[in-house]
Amino acid sequence: MNSIEVHELTKRFGGLTAVKEVSFTVAAGEFFGLLGPNGAGKTTLIRMLTTLLRPSSGRALVAGFDVAKKPDDVRRSIGVVPQAMTSDLDLTGFENMDIYGNFYGIPRKQRRERIRRLLDMVGLTQRAGSLVATYSGGMRRRLEIVKALVHRPRILFLDEPTLGLDPQSRRNVWNFLEDFKREDNLTIFLTTHYMEEAESLCDRVGIIDYGSIIALDSPEGLKSKLPEKDVVIFELPDVNDTIVEGLGKLDIVHNIVRKDSTLRISVDNGSRMVPPLMGEIYRLGGSVRSVVVEKQSLEDVFIHYTGRSIRDEEARKVSFLTGAGVPQKWGR
Repeated sequence: MNSIEVHELTKRFGGLTAVKEVSFTVAAGEFFGLLGPNGAGKTTLIRMLTTLLRPSSGRALVAGFDVAKKPDDVRRSIGVVPQAMTSDLDLTGFENMDIYGNFYGIPRKQRRERIRRLLDMVGLTQRAGSLVATYSGGMRRRLEIVKALVHRPRILFLDEPTLGLDPQSRRNVWNFLEDFKREDNLTIFLTTHYMEEAESLCDRVGIIDYGSIIALDSPEGLKSKLPEKDVVIFELPDVNDTIVEGLGKLDIVHNIVRKDSTLRISVDNGSRMVPPLMGEIYRLGGSVRSVVVEKQSLEDVFIHYTGRSIRDEEARKVSFLTGAGVPQKWGR
């Protein structure tokens, strides 16, 4: 079953078409990532899926409910973690979650058991009674995530969930998200500017530009479609024609560039190709001093499809909950 189904979804603002006939699905239990330049339509698309904007045409089902016809049912079925922190600083972590659970009409005993369970999962039990104003940035981000899970949503929307966190805190959040996904078969819809985050977490990634989905696949699938390949760089004590010609005959090798004592070999999935390549070098009578793998990344995919680096977008990021919703497409 699919948690999200989008069929030719379109949003127009006057004469501007912000999202144009977009269609895709997100399977139940899938970790889905959406990437796109500012002004590409990403903000508008997600705001439609979370019922903050009404589509101009087309149809979107979230948790089986039409976002235009049954927005209240959609809202009860989703959790949303915006980029901005929303917890009340003058309340404790537990109080923030308790109020949030009460909004959804969860019985007192049931919600408090749920809250204690969630706080324990993210290591906040000892600070549950402390004011949120005393929390670190990482602690506040963990609270934001578990607060959105109090009512057991089927789908969790995350907008830059680890923005501004240090690497260790970011990794901790990744681990928590994977635990929640596995425990509740939770579907997660993520936007992020951290390519490592998308590669590590997402089962599939969609890239949106000029209001249309221009690429959609697993991270490895997207990278495999790039004209450029991973490069394995071997430094040898001595490079001869026998070694170069022998390696060139391997089916796994796309191209070889020889320079002095170095061989730059283009392959798919460079890390996995190191052992067979090294084995062939030794079989041909050579030896290896060092090996370096230059891997293609989602950053390369993003540049290939959009013509710019994701880092160029970071400074102008707009939250999908608080942004204007009208892409400034003509100026980007």
